[in-house]
Amino acid sequence: MTNRIARTCALSGVLALAFAGALTPAANAATVVPALDADLTPVTLLGTNDFHGHFTKDFACTVASAEQEFPGSAFISAGDNVGGSPFESASQDDNPSIDYLNALKLQVSSVGNHEFDKGFDDLTGHVQSRAQWTYLGANVYEKGTTTPALPEYKVLDVNGVKVAVVGAVTTDTKNMVGADGIASIDFGDPVAAVNRVAAKLKDGDPSNGEADVVVAEYHEGAPEGGSATLEQMESASPVFKNIVTKTSANVSAIFTGHTHQLYDWDAPMPDGDGTRPIIQTDFYAHNLGILNLGYDKASGKVKQYSVVNRKVTAPTDACASLPAYTAAASIVDSANARAAQIGQQVIAQATGPITSALKPDGSRDDRLAESNLSNAIAQSYVDSLNAPGRPGSVEIGIMNPGGVRADLVPDAAGNLTFAQAAAVMPFNNTVATREISGATFVKLLEQQWQPDGASRPFLKMGLSSNVTYTFDETKPAGSRITSVMVGGKPIDPAAKYTVASNSFLMAGGDNFTALNEGGPISDSGLIDQGLFVEWLKAHSPVKPSYAKQSLSIHGQPTNVKAGEKVEFTASGFDMTSKNSPTNTSVEVSIGGHVVGTFPISATSAATPPYPANHGEATISFTAPSDLAAGDAVITLRAKESGTTGSFPVTLEAGATTTPTPTTEPTTPTTEPTTPTTEPTTPTTEPTTPTAGSTSSTTGATETGSASDSASPTTTTGPKVDTDGVSNERAVTGLAGLAVVVVAAGAGIAMRLRRQS
Repeated sequence: MTNRIARTCALSGVLALAFAGALTPAANAATVVPALDADLTPVTLLGTNDFHGHFTKDFACTVASAEQEFPGSAFISAGDNVGGSPFESASQDDNPSIDYLNALKLQVSSVGNHEFDKGFDDLTGHVQSRAQWTYLGANVYEKGTTTPALPEYKVLDVNGVKVAVVGAVTTDTKNMVGADGIASIDFGDPVAAVNRVAAKLKDGDPSNGEADVVVAEYHEGAPEGGSATLEQMESASPVFKNIVTKTSANVSAIFTGHTHQLYDWDAPMPDGDGTRPIIQTDFYAHNLGILNLGYDKASGKVKQYSVVNRKVTAPTDACASLPAYTAAASIVDSANARAAQIGQQVIAQATGPITSALKPDGSRDDRLAESNLSNAIAQSYVDSLNAPGRPGSVEIGIMNPGGVRADLVPDAAGNLTFAQAAAVMPFNNTVATREISGATFVKLLEQQWQPDGASRPFLKMGLSSNVTYTFDETKPAGSRITSVMVGGKPIDPAAKYTVASNSFLMAGGDNFTALNEGGPISDSGLIDQGLFVEWLKAHSPVKPSYAKQSLSIHGQPTNVKAGEKVEFTASGFDMTSKNSPTNTSVEVSIGGHVVGTFPISATSAATPPYPANHGEATISFTAPSDLAAGDAVITLRAKESGTTGSFPVTLEAGATTTPTPTTEPTTPTTEPTTPTTEPTTPTTEPTTPTAGSTSSTTGATETGSASDSASPTTTTGPKVDTDGVSNERAVTGLAGLAVVVVAAGAGIAMRLRRQS
């Protein structure tokens, strides 16, 4: 099965598609072709997914031109039309996006998880009342029942053919939106729901709905597109495999979404009779999916199809005469003008871009990797809530990568605007706190490896600058986190830590359910977007930090003996946020003693097991012979980025050496004397290392007014300056406590020691 993402077609004329390895179909089976036979009725569907409020004149021209090119076609969507939107849309409650899609004659859409961002009532009230299309959710049920809470399908007249579109949304929705907003509904199996509805639409009984052709719109999809194959993605994702192989043969084509990928594959029908297309159009209106089904009215079957993802390009002169385009273009102009008024205020300056992690192709939003923007947001939660007059006592900030929707890129003068900052977090969640144990925090980090069935295999969490950790991605689930340091000290599994984040994540969103094991949520009532704007103002000029806060370590030692060799491999020194340096060496110390500097090779791993790790060093040294027994910390600090990782070890003294006596014989006389032995007793003055003596705190950002300090710190973040008034709050950790975290089988054994 081949992926046709590289193909485009002209804005006029027939679709010319290259294809390879086509299956030899059975009689009357659907077959992929370059162009439909003239005796078949063309049924054209124009598809989009994950639009997320990205209204442009480019997309408007592409859609309007396709509607002109294929008379009688229908424009449909696989969800996430609103929510997670850029500032131009989010600042106006996504109303411009709804009006824009109305102008382009969107007829029907499955619901996406972001349609529920502001709750089910907002979807069925504000959104659906303004939208002129119908939202579908065949697997959305009234709480505790199998009663549909939304329309399951809609029958469209497409060139005289009755085409039923059935919509369904990912079951992960319950983990991606605020629990309070969806308390009245449940999310069932999307494939089972589509099959149930499709069976009714093809059973010959007009009383329960009938259609000539059934098409599915799933807001769920393959984890990768591009050069990946259908077979590879079926192996990678059981959820996607079910969509491909278990969706009923009553369904002639499958549109997908949610995973922001670009593909159009030919998948075998589950009954073995020909193939059908599986389509996703990337995201943010980068492409328009164009599917032509060849319907045979005599047999009542789809016999042929052609499909392409058409790249969106700049408007042509011909678009100026198309009513759909001119109406949509007018909305773009007015919405942008209004947003410019709101967002033109300069709020801060930055010395360079602060961004999400970049994918291998250079595009943004690699959720598998650590980023300085996600870490900065986590730090902002701590600093903002610890400012005077705020709740205070926050020790750890956390951030989910899916909540970071845009990057901070200053202009030539270094300016950042309100619009830029607002676009980073467009959901307007409140910021909340809850108390969790150290052991629960370790479990939370383990949940970055997402459960089976999740849309993405791994989600890299952003953390406040006082937290670092090590992991081994090759270990079994539940035992991958090998050590955690908070404020330069090993985490105490029994102690309580107050964590802060957006209300979505704090309630266990994105499958970070360990948070639900903590105490009650305390909602500050403060909006994350507003606090981030405030934080940027207080820390201007903001300097991007490229210091990673997590390292992959294979063979991590837990016990070190003085005078003996220590060996392990460390990787993941390099961040992939924009302008991140490539590290070339790492300095290693134990108990405050520098034991060597080691080269870092520019290696990169972008395949499972996740996460991807960039930059690797082989560490090999002999532990100093004068190390005294006790607890200590091994610290690694990369030269270029300042990436610092550390982990606790137990030191064992070396073997005691009994000195050899020195004999000084005298010259014999007539009265010989007894030889005198004068043993030399070695004197040892051990240096006792202190656990955590080397600070592992690395800033998510460094402000222009910050001063360097050689002293270790346990404060949770940089000083907060609000409205020109300097205020500083040091959050005291659990003074006098240190633990040694030891990987033990499938879990983590912790030993607690009270320091003097």
